[in-house]
Amino acid sequence: MRAVVCTTFDGIDALSCVDDAPEPPMTNGAVRLKVHAAGINFADTLMCKGQYQVKPPFPFSPGLEVAGEVLEVAPGVTRVKPGDRVMATVHYGGYASEAVTDASTVYAIPDNLDFISAAAFPIVYGTSHVGLRDKLKLQAGETLLVHGAAGGVGLTAVEIAKKMGATVIATAGGPDKLAVAKQYGADHLIDYREEDIRQRVKQLTDGRGVDCVYDPVGGSAFDASLRCTVQGGRILVVGFASGTVPQIPANILLVKNLSVLGFYWGAHRVLDPDLLEDSFGELLGWMAAGDLRPHVSHVFDLADVKDAMNMLLSRKSTGKVVLTTGAGAGSLN
Repeated sequence: MRAVVCTTFDGIDALSCVDDAPEPPMTNGAVRLKVHAAGINFADTLMCKGQYQVKPPFPFSPGLEVAGEVLEVAPGVTRVKPGDRVMATVHYGGYASEAVTDASTVYAIPDNLDFISAAAFPIVYGTSHVGLRDKLKLQAGETLLVHGAAGGVGLTAVEIAKKMGATVIATAGGPDKLAVAKQYGADHLIDYREEDIRQRVKQLTDGRGVDCVYDPVGGSAFDASLRCTVQGGRILVVGFASGTVPQIPANILLVKNLSVLGFYWGAHRVLDPDLLEDSFGELLGWMAAGDLRPHVSHVFDLADVKDAMNMLLSRKSTGKVVLTTGAGAGSLN
């Protein structure tokens, strides 16, 4: 089968695309998929460097989310059947023309969702939905500050928060990215390259500050968040795209009665699979009703995986970057 192969933890430059990779073996309770498209995530770049929570044995294919068609199901699996159009999360192995994953991570996709958009759906929408609804417990009428608001999880956080009735303040780097956040519902925009986040938030909220913060960036954005939240505010930490893991001064948490919550969505496949099942049920219902619009800025072939990953790391993309396997993943639109 066609696949991107990683044989050392030397990062993106060590990846290669081959046409003769062995097909993954079928396992109990699993589903075999013909992969049409695979979403790229920052975690994939870490996996290639041996810096991710999961360190697969060599050789392996990176890739945590896919979309395609069911080829085969293990005995007893009734959730999906051969021929179904689906999306799925995988522990790794998504950058390939076939993937095998546990049936519980596979979801039938609505007719209005093409394979490229579906490959961009599970992780970013899943992270933002559970993060906002269940971890941050965002309420209608509250004000939410979203960092990295034109990126994968950031943009879905803007979209979902507006669906939940919040006022959204979006931060991003440059007018083009802010324009994307505005298209997805952001009420106020902050260009962190030109404006001081703390001061601008205070201006936009008449000195009050925000109720909640959604932070996939870390670094100086997190530091600003501590100082522009209300008394008793909540901050959700979902990643460190800036490359800097912030150190939290506990005295600020004490004085402002702040709650800082860490959230690793992928762990909930084991910690609370019923929560993810419920989340995807609501999300796919919204998608079928036309209430969500997955945003994919760039699409690459598997052979161009290095360019695709560098597009993400250079912050030149908005929303998601997706790989196609050559299996007919074109948009239905």
